[in-house]
Amino acid sequence: MATKRDYYEILGVSQNASDADLKTAYRKLALKYHPDRNPGDKDAENKFKEAAEAYDVLRDSQKRRLYDQYGHQGLEGSGFSGFGGFEDIFSSFGDIFEDFFGFGSGRRTKSRSQRGSDLRYDLQLSFMEAAFGTETDIDIEKMAVCPECNGNGCEPGTQPETCRHCNGTGQVSRSQGFFTVRTTCPYCHGNGQSIPNPCKSCGGKGQVSTSKKVSVKIPGGVDTGSRLRLSGEGEAGMYGGPPGDLYVFIHVSSHDFFQRDNSNVLCQIPISFVQASLGDIITVPTLDGEKELEIPKGTQPGDVFKFSGEGIPSLRTGRRGDQIIQVMIKTPTHLSKKQEELLKEFARLESKKLSSKLKNILHGRTAGAARK
Repeated sequence: MATKRDYYEILGVSQNASDADLKTAYRKLALKYHPDRNPGDKDAENKFKEAAEAYDVLRDSQKRRLYDQYGHQGLEGSGFSGFGGFEDIFSSFGDIFEDFFGFGSGRRTKSRSQRGSDLRYDLQLSFMEAAFGTETDIDIEKMAVCPECNGNGCEPGTQPETCRHCNGTGQVSRSQGFFTVRTTCPYCHGNGQSIPNPCKSCGGKGQVSTSKKVSVKIPGGVDTGSRLRLSGEGEAGMYGGPPGDLYVFIHVSSHDFFQRDNSNVLCQIPISFVQASLGDIITVPTLDGEKELEIPKGTQPGDVFKFSGEGIPSLRTGRRGDQIIQVMIKTPTHLSKKQEELLKEFARLESKKLSSKLKNILHGRTAGAARK
């Protein structure tokens, strides 16, 4: 997959460019690479689309902030996918082309429907909720189709009328020398229709702001950065267009005991040096409850044990990972006199045992030297 170029580089502007600077830069590139000026030139077509995508992102403060922070990957995570073709570009930037002599207008269609915008929701989950999944309700604010006018913007019982100024084309023409200049109709703003009796509920917009409770089912195994898509739960479309989607971004809280490593969970268990020396059976917390772990004699600091299949389920396979347990030998403090005496006796015996080993080593070396 080809690496996308930097949007500021495409438009030839700095990161501090104002909205006016962005518009000026884009208009120059759009005029230069316009498909009507470069028929059959694939390179020009690609640059035309590339400039349109860059301008679409940078002129939108929310998209621009996301792009400045996370780059192209951040935009993809928000559901942004660019333009599908020339029609989308001309539909979105009709005002940009109004100064282009004879360009652009023939590509606009009479279909005014527009897909609704996608929405983003950041959801915080506990470690356990992410591990095993959960179902929760979230409240979102979005634009919905006006229930009074069903989205047409007119008072009930009335209908929109064809714009008398552009005859429904959404554009008006005027002669300028040898050229014909076509511009967006200032009366209907390119919609081709006028609303003589605007709906009182939405003011003729066809949409109203609403709050909706949406149920979200979280599968087990999600982690911070996981993204869920709820089709059709975004903003309502305009003029009968389909709604956008809702993207739920997951954030998982840390746990006091467990740490996550892909589908495995890690933990540390403290044991005494007596347990490490003599061995023991201890109780270890797991994601499912408690489980016994046998500590063998002579366990060393940092030794690792494993509970197979006690980790987190994989999103792809559903199989659970393992629980990895590292033992940490704890040095005792605040010893009683009896404990100190026992430890001193233990130390004396260990010293005697070590001295005996050293004598045997030295004796072996001396005997070997004598034979030589």
